[in-house]
Amino acid sequence: MIKAENISKNYRIGVLGSRTVQEDIRNWWNRKFFLENDPAFQFHQPLKNQIRALKNINFDITHGEVMGFIGRNGAGKSTLLKIISKITLPTTGKIFGKGRTASLLEVGTGFHGDLTGRENIFLNGHIMGMRKKEIERKFDEIVNFSGVERFIDTPVKRYSSGMYVRLAFAVAAHLEPEILIIDEVLAVGDAEFQQKCINKIREVSSQKGKTILFVSHNMQAIRNLCHRAIELKQGEIANMGDPETVIAHYLKTEKKEYLQQNFNDKESAPGNRFIRIKKVELIPQYLNDQLRIDVRTPLRINFEFWNNAEDSGELKVGVHLFNLNGDCIFDINSPKSIFKKGLIEAHCEIPGNFLNDGSYYISILFTRNTTEKIFYFESCLSFDVEDYRETGGWYEKWIGSVRPDFPVVLRRIKD
Repeated sequence: MIKAENISKNYRIGVLGSRTVQEDIRNWWNRKFFLENDPAFQFHQPLKNQIRALKNINFDITHGEVMGFIGRNGAGKSTLLKIISKITLPTTGKIFGKGRTASLLEVGTGFHGDLTGRENIFLNGHIMGMRKKEIERKFDEIVNFSGVERFIDTPVKRYSSGMYVRLAFAVAAHLEPEILIIDEVLAVGDAEFQQKCINKIREVSSQKGKTILFVSHNMQAIRNLCHRAIELKQGEIANMGDPETVIAHYLKTEKKEYLQQNFNDKESAPGNRFIRIKKVELIPQYLNDQLRIDVRTPLRINFEFWNNAEDSGELKVGVHLFNLNGDCIFDINSPKSIFKKGLIEAHCEIPGNFLNDGSYYISILFTRNTTEKIFYFESCLSFDVEDYRETGGWYEKWIGSVRPDFPVVLRRIKD
């Protein structure tokens, strides 16, 4: 269904277009007749004012296959999906696809803000080449799945980001494309809707034989839904194959042993126009003569960030703790708050006698207005918890990711 051959993509930094038609033609001529015919082209470095987002990507995806894409922020996942969706063109290489494609790459993809939800459903269907009767046959099912019945005749520019996502996914999944492309936009919805989407993806792929490309930071979803997975790293394929193997490789290679990161330069710090990270740190609250983090050790997570948005809306921050298998141990959130521009400090604590021994990493999610994800600082802290055993205790591995210290009480009630 999809074949990628030597896909590379360069972006020019800080310049939109070449400014002149002559320069555009000269760049096209050089790329077409010199660089692409150079057998060593794949080794050419981008110009000084360019960055390479993708380099020599090759893969095949068969009919009815669910392919997962994983990698850190900036690895090239979204760029690759935009090329497959024909939203942007590759600098070099070719992409082949067969069948109607529906893409859900960001909130409201393909929607016209001034049109109502009803009109956008028909517009999207027509863009995909469907007849009016086909769309009408699916219309009630789409609206019911999205849960926006009351607002179906309201212009979508008045929808919340959560309503946008619900309707956009419902349209993409129900209008029967041969290829469905989903970026991590589903992370914006609430837990119940995310589960509905996952169930729908499973149904569409298994029962209707649709081909699905799925990007997510949720390793459990990749593990449960996908037949194969691709790990991207700095624009190249680092690993491809069975999801379990690819996920294990990704988590093992990306895991770094650090308890602190500092970014004093605001312009180059991780983040975007909304959020920039200044500092993240994990502070063990050592007990007595402790010299290492073990199951008894309380932990404090501190972080600071610059809030850059003039209107940040209701800002909420979530701290996600994962084990090395990619399972989420907990997701704790701050209350929704409105902040002016400036430096903001945050902290939370993990009590002692809670985590089991093992390796863990922490990611931080920034959202506004409940559902709009504005930045995800993935795997920003990583640490190991060692075992601690009293004399005469249990000497085998304790099962589970948590090991809370609340006992089972036994009491004799009868002879």
